[in-house]
Amino acid sequence: MEPAGSLRHGGEHNWWGSAPQYQYMPFEHCTSYGLPSENGALQHRLRRDAGARANTRPTQIYGHYKQQFSDKEQDPGMPKKTGSSESVDSKDEDHYSKCQGCVHRLGHVVRRKLGEDWIFLVLLGLLMALVSWSMDYVSAKSLQAYKWTYYQMQPNLPLQYLVWVTFPLTLILFSALFCHLISPQAVGSGIPEMKTILRGVILKEYLTLKAFVAKVVALTAGLGSGIPVGKEGPFVHIASICAAVLSRFMSMFCGVYEQPYYYTDMLTVGCAVGVGCCFGTPLGGVLFSIEVTSTYFAVRNYWRGFFAATFSAFVFRVLAVWNKDAVTITALFRTNFRMDFPFDLQELPAFAIIGICCGFLGAVFVYLHRQVMLGVRKNKALSRFLAKHRLLYPGIVTFVIASFTFPPGMGQFMAGELMPREAISTLFDNNTWVKHVGDPESLGRSAVWIHPQVNVVIIIFLFFIMKVLLVHS
Repeated sequence: MEPAGSLRHGGEHNWWGSAPQYQYMPFEHCTSYGLPSENGALQHRLRRDAGARANTRPTQIYGHYKQQFSDKEQDPGMPKKTGSSESVDSKDEDHYSKCQGCVHRLGHVVRRKLGEDWIFLVLLGLLMALVSWSMDYVSAKSLQAYKWTYYQMQPNLPLQYLVWVTFPLTLILFSALFCHLISPQAVGSGIPEMKTILRGVILKEYLTLKAFVAKVVALTAGLGSGIPVGKEGPFVHIASICAAVLSRFMSMFCGVYEQPYYYTDMLTVGCAVGVGCCFGTPLGGVLFSIEVTSTYFAVRNYWRGFFAATFSAFVFRVLAVWNKDAVTITALFRTNFRMDFPFDLQELPAFAIIGICCGFLGAVFVYLHRQVMLGVRKNKALSRFLAKHRLLYPGIVTFVIASFTFPPGMGQFMAGELMPREAISTLFDNNTWVKHVGDPESLGRSAVWIHPQVNVVIIIFLFFIMKVLLVHS
């Protein structure tokens, strides 16, 4: 074979700008199989063709590998590098490629670890615990301002009534207006919508960040107004929105969060976390998530829901201890029963009867609520009127509630002075109000349940009826 420089000196054209890597052979110098002829004849023919046709290019059909790419002949016009500089450059390139590969592998490992389930569950539990505690803190401060303003108006009874009605009315109207302006999808409880979504129906704008902000602000204002509104239903919707938004964020680290089945699993976990961090009951949250997804519940969601709900409930109670609302991590509504003898054996049938009665009352409540909603929908004129004047209905309900619970008025017969959380705390009191003798002020906040002219049982019954009617409205 000829050296690379022979073609250059013989007048052949240099196509690559340097020594060619392949020797191209004329077709007539190849065998019938496309292979080159013997070396001697080939070299002779090439030299003869080079002399006779110095400015023509041979037919380029076949080529064979001639030398390594690293042995290319450099252009004479370019300065040649020494062996030491080439070795230094090669070492730098190897070192750079190794570092780049190490960084790439490290980034892959970090993204894979951040996309794991337990990272998502910890973040979800932490965020919801912070949101729940913040809402409770702000609403508690609002209720303190409410009561302080009310007591400052003493002994002027009309001003007290004005404050008692105006404060919750303002917050409820603000809550309703904020939801309608920011995100109408945030109106209502949210549990029926979550049941619909978990059954495969797509509801637009129900799991967005805008609905999350509207729901949190409106619920905080409602809790701070003193009106008996529940936190459980809206908080299930809030936790599900947080799970949906967090899934979109985690999809940057792991693509499995974009899968529909995985997205549904995370929404189920969000339902469990919503109940768990609301009452500090992780097991109740898991059972509630099973109830919400009653058509199908994957076994793999048990540990996810329990882990996230437990972590959220733990952080929620730790924040209460940090804020000095509790001495240590205990139940949200703690009892004061004796540990050695908490109850009599004769009380067990009474507990069973209470459970049966509450079950029937719950069924009756759901039935009555359904009938009222169907009646409103059938009345087209009333439906159009309420849809046109959206703030009228919550304003009327709030005014009626505040008027009935006014402490110097009807409120003295139903413990109207107590806020919803205070009423629940006093109902867990271990004092027997019926048998109490002496100054009622010794009972603390529970003294409002004792009236000098009315029996305690009647006060509790009126309180129960009032709450049922108010929640029903």
